[in-house]
Amino acid sequence: MKMIIAIIRPERFEAVQSALVAQDIHLMTVSDVRGCGTQRGYAEQFRGNKIGQIRLLPKVKLEIAVNEEFVRPAVEAIMTAAKSEPSQLGDGKVFVLNLEDCFRVRTGQQGGDAIGP
Repeated sequence: MKMIIAIIRPERFEAVQSALVAQDIHLMTVSDVRGCGTQRGYAEQFRGNKIGQIRLLPKVKLEIAVNEEFVRPAVEAIMTAAKSEPSQLGDGKVFVLNLEDCFRVRTGQQGGDAIGP
């Protein structure tokens, strides 16, 4: 079992979600977050004058628990759908972490059975 965490641009969320559904991956948790990476924010201007530095940019964080056979399809779907054309700084990151265990509260299922549909 793996936990996939993806940080993407908010405007790419619908495309990423559609790509994941096409790979039969429906279960995810989505959060609106703020952060910065290589992009390091931007300078805000008003009438040609610099009025401030915006360092934390809005992003969307997806958390997806999957069984082993869904890891590669999920990562590839996210990578393809989240990439802007042309590719830019700030398109996002994908992390894959080992998931030690999982429990479904309603049924008491454990492990990979708790993740599945």
